[in-house]
Amino acid sequence: MAEEDGKRDGAPFRGMRNIRKLADIPDRKQREAIERGLEYGLEAAASVQDRTISTFARGHQPAFAGINTFLKAPYVEDVHEVGKHEVAVLGAPFDMGTTYRAGCRFGPQAIRRISALYDSYSVDMAVDLEEELDLVDLGDVFVIPSNLEKSFDQIDRAVSFVVGQGVFPVVLGGDHSIGYPDVRGIAPHVDGRVGIIHLDRHLDIQERDMDERIHTTPWFHATNIPNAPPANLVQMGIGGWYGSRPGVKVARERQTTVLTITDIEEVGVEKAAEVALEVAWKDAEAVYLSFDIDSVDAGFVPGTGSPEPGGLLPREALKLLRLIAREGVCGMEVVEVAPPYDVSDMTAQLACRAVMDVLGTLVAEGKLGRRKREPVAAEEPTSRDLT
Repeated sequence: MAEEDGKRDGAPFRGMRNIRKLADIPDRKQREAIERGLEYGLEAAASVQDRTISTFARGHQPAFAGINTFLKAPYVEDVHEVGKHEVAVLGAPFDMGTTYRAGCRFGPQAIRRISALYDSYSVDMAVDLEEELDLVDLGDVFVIPSNLEKSFDQIDRAVSFVVGQGVFPVVLGGDHSIGYPDVRGIAPHVDGRVGIIHLDRHLDIQERDMDERIHTTPWFHATNIPNAPPANLVQMGIGGWYGSRPGVKVARERQTTVLTITDIEEVGVEKAAEVALEVAWKDAEAVYLSFDIDSVDAGFVPGTGSPEPGGLLPREALKLLRLIAREGVCGMEVVEVAPPYDVSDMTAQLACRAVMDVLGTLVAEGKLGRRKREPVAAEEPTSRDLT
């Protein structure tokens, strides 16, 4: 039985397959980083035997040293140069849209800081992000702390500029109000409909809350954009006892697709992903991915503004994100990481992993990066396999 479980279609375990695949990925960028570190950071003291180590930290190690960008990717100070790259991480450190606990303005810093823990190499996915993807960090959008609408305009302009340069945007929030300007920045660059897949415990689709367009309202306004209609909005993981009544009315009126956490539990992650992809991609040219960290059970992500027990388990959330990413997305956001309430950076760490898993999937599927498209491995079925 163990032998049968260890093989799929005559192939060995994923780990054994991937070890062989990873051997074929060059380490050119890693070697260049070592050379650059020695050039810019001075050779190490004579007592240090490993002569790839420099005096000043200029690379990935130590994880606790250096000035952090996301995954210690190159920082692009001149945003006019972003078009030379494939993926740009940008922070939207804005939390004036929160209704309960503020603090996610520090989310981008926390996610970048804990991202230093990781290298770019995944045995499970057979991907090396550093070698196979041209990823840079643009730093943060200059938001206006006291003004929602001006901050929306700034975020919209930043995202639009990145997408207009042909670059994939990864937006680190910030509260969920930024979902609206993020989609508003992308939509004009898509020749056709934009679908939205939204993972959350809350619907976030009422028109206003306490007379403002805040983090409970982004999808009402995003689906007012002509080419981002509510028919292509899917909201997954909804549930709990907080803040749903106004959104339910709008979701019913606009006929959006809502999958509760119980739906996902009953039909399974794979089927839920199939449904989401079918709806979001119907007559659409692109799909945007919005991951609210509070879609995960609060026991795993204490560092968020509106924690809700009973959500997705981390492994379920990551698998769902990978299944969605397999079909391709035009951009993504990770929102509502509030480090003042976090424990051991565990919330920021899951947010970081969400980005890495999506980017890794896009590379593995040939949607981004240098890899030619290869047949899909057998671990998780695509939406086409489930019909």
